[in-house]
Amino acid sequence: MHVYGLLGNPVGHSLSPPMHEAAYSELGIDAKYVTFEPAEPALPQALHGAEALGIRGLNVTIPFKERVCDLVEPDPLAERIGAVNTVDVPSGVGYNTDAAGVIRAFEHHDVALSGTAVVVGAGGAGRAAAFALADEGLDVHIANRTVERAASLAADVPGATAHGLDALSALLAEADVLVNCTSVGMESDETPVPAEALHGGLAVLDAVYKPLETRLLRDAQEAGATTVDGAWMLLYQGVEAFELWTGESAPVGAMNEALRSRL
Repeated sequence: MHVYGLLGNPVGHSLSPPMHEAAYSELGIDAKYVTFEPAEPALPQALHGAEALGIRGLNVTIPFKERVCDLVEPDPLAERIGAVNTVDVPSGVGYNTDAAGVIRAFEHHDVALSGTAVVVGAGGAGRAAAFALADEGLDVHIANRTVERAASLAADVPGATAHGLDALSALLAEADVLVNCTSVGMESDETPVPAEALHGGLAVLDAVYKPLETRLLRDAQEAGATTVDGAWMLLYQGVEAFELWTGESAPVGAMNEALRSRL
């Protein structure tokens, strides 16, 4: 049996185990996906232990993504983002599949990624989204509550610009893509984006997936925009990890059903 798992603290809320195990079941792979919750000082030992135990792959979540980047060999994209969320344990290579999660979520909804993108939030998810969209050739504007943090990210992303949240209305008037990478709207009826700034020419991805239909997505739908809920990003980062680990095409339908049945 192959063993895969998740490193984080806490991890009890994670939806990765049912999603990945649905894929193993669908393809008849003899594997198990388990969770590990080491204390942060023990993270290097946890990675060494995973290698010694023959664990094939690890996902990495909060608060370890940046630290793990320094403990494995990050691929070029993960190194630029500065965070690893997927490790191929036998090779010691780390990847960031959050970036692919953003792109594949839009592609699933037939969104042509071109023009101008606005990323709200400059944390880990915002970094992945900004690099992913810039790599697709979009002009990226980063808006964050703290402008200094947006500026720090924009300095790393080719061609990106930094703004405060008060610039959103002006930025969105000319934008084609909007990604909310803040936690605003998570289990609350709030939005980081003024409803009047949204329009029918936008494709809007909200990384929040609890609830699936956030206030931002409701406002965007009313404005005629294409909407993508956060579970699609969560699904496709997992799909990307599964395919990196196994070399198999992921059973996206089975993974999506397992994920959404628990939301």
